[in-house]
Amino acid sequence: MSPEEQKELDRHTEAIARILYKNTPKEELTSLGKIEEAVRARMQKYVMPEVGNFFIENVTVETGGYKRQIQSIIGELVITSKQAAKLNIKSHTQIRPYLEACCLRISASVSYERTTEEIEYLTGVKISKSAQQRLIHRQEFELPQAETPVAELSVDGGNIRVRTPKGEICSWKGYKATVLHQQQKIASSFQENEVIVNWVNSQKLAPVVTCLGDGHDGVWNIIKEFVPVGERREILDWFHLMENLHKIGGSNQRLFAARKLLWYGKVDETIKLFGDCTLKQAENFRIYLEKHRHRIINYYYFQAEQICSIGSGAIESTIKQIDRRTKISGAQWKFENVPQVLAHRCAYLNGLICDR
Repeated sequence: MSPEEQKELDRHTEAIARILYKNTPKEELTSLGKIEEAVRARMQKYVMPEVGNFFIENVTVETGGYKRQIQSIIGELVITSKQAAKLNIKSHTQIRPYLEACCLRISASVSYERTTEEIEYLTGVKISKSAQQRLIHRQEFELPQAETPVAELSVDGGNIRVRTPKGEICSWKGYKATVLHQQQKIASSFQENEVIVNWVNSQKLAPVVTCLGDGHDGVWNIIKEFVPVGERREILDWFHLMENLHKIGGSNQRLFAARKLLWYGKVDETIKLFGDCTLKQAENFRIYLEKHRHRIINYYYFQAEQICSIGSGAIESTIKQIDRRTKISGAQWKFENVPQVLAHRCAYLNGLICDR
């Protein structure tokens, strides 16, 4: 911008400011925060839409076609069908495009009602909660692709409260999620394990893929469907193993000895250690060790040599982050809407929701 243009801009800006100030009630200007709010509201109503429409006309070099109004971060814009075609604006929508990205980002973490409040506070534009919900369910959230070979992943699951007819006990349905460790890519599925299986198998997998999980059968039923070119290494999460060990209770000395044995992957010695223990918890733990014997490694060696992870903390964190949206206070979801809600949250966690 040349000095002459800057001076001209300053003159017009001062003139705009004088008119806006003259037409703003003084009771709205009692603090800096209220001044900011008043200026933003009037700029979005009277000034920015005109500037935006001028930009659109000059970028598209179009004025023809039928006109429609769209809500924008810079106010309400009037745009023609030919301009919309050149700017890749879809039909039958009034929220575009930067404002849409704001809605998608915020509604990925809070309720639709709260999103309405946050969007209005942050942008000055009011989008109803029903419009927020419709916006989400019109989206197609693509699963991410790893740019490097996948060498480690973990799988776990959570529960979502599904809406039931009035008077019936609420129902909790399970979902599964997986995270690719080095790539930090996430995918989830609701009542459709093949979504995760197909996604993992579509990645470029390393010759040896380490798969971590807890003791749940559903987790290992998914993992067994992964088909790397070489070897699939299954590892029982160390921290889940310890959690089950300490459910036995009793002698701390024996628990400490069992912990040391398991740290070196000595399953038979651990089972023998509890051979004379008649507690039901001890019997359950022995069955648990036998069931996952082939997944219990020499944790000490694998950690010391940095061969791979020994804990599934990445997926545990992922489940908690998903639950921050799905388990907000009082949330109940229609069964058919759950997959889209999960896809939306995962797209946000994967960094796929951005300015458009």
